[in-house]
Amino acid sequence: MLTVLEIIRRTTEFFAGRGLPSPRLNAELLVGHALGLPRMQLYLQFERPLTEPELERIRPLVRRRGRHEPLQYIVGTADFHGLNLKVDRRALIPRPETEQLVELVGASLASAPRRILDLGTGSGAIALALARLYPEAEVTAVDRSEEALALAAENAVRTGLAERLRLLLSDWFSALPEAERFDLIAANPPYLSAAETAAAPAEVREFEPGAALTAAGDDGLGDLRVIVQGAPAHLLPGGLLAVETGVSQHAALLALAAAAGFSRAVSRPDLAGRDRFVLAFL
Repeated sequence: MLTVLEIIRRTTEFFAGRGLPSPRLNAELLVGHALGLPRMQLYLQFERPLTEPELERIRPLVRRRGRHEPLQYIVGTADFHGLNLKVDRRALIPRPETEQLVELVGASLASAPRRILDLGTGSGAIALALARLYPEAEVTAVDRSEEALALAAENAVRTGLAERLRLLLSDWFSALPEAERFDLIAANPPYLSAAETAAAPAEVREFEPGAALTAAGDDGLGDLRVIVQGAPAHLLPGGLLAVETGVSQHAALLALAAAAGFSRAVSRPDLAGRDRFVLAFL
């Protein structure tokens, strides 16, 4: 009979042959998920023989990962800024870069925002993290995808923040009342060009929703233009727009922010030192 350690070794070799990054880590996480064990508990059971029903739970997960389906979609959850969120193909997988956007907001505001808008909320990650960070704030999250909004609603319940979150079907600002204003607008919009999406890894290109990856227009700036140009009409004086962007778009975005009437706009790097975020102050 195969032991836990043996199946991890075989799975690691299989993943390495498929060109997956961190094959041993992927193997441990998948096997642990199938067995209902955290990694540390898994280590304590390396020599335990696996039953046939246990192997039957592991095999289809390994096949899915071998086809480069993202690990988070297979296990069904992802951690984001202290929250454990449900994830599936209705929305992008929350990423560490986007966690940094939440942290930059917290470091940039002199006082806690009372009204927050999250544009293109997807799984609800940014909106829920900000709701947790600012417990007195009213948080509105919009998305043009009904499926994504349904996932965000499930995560609001999952995290105990459902009463704090207002969900609205909207193509950016389109469904918001003209007079509605916010202290903070945050967004992680599509910012890849069609060519960049086509060149992305298979895990991204073939599994994550294309509408959340590929921006309108040919330069990846189509959706960002709409957001930067439309945000001043929905920000209170002194309000902040915080967006995640492509690494080559900052000169254009800073010029757009100045033309839109922001008093100050700055670029901020991600953890790899690449220009990734734009913070614009009204």
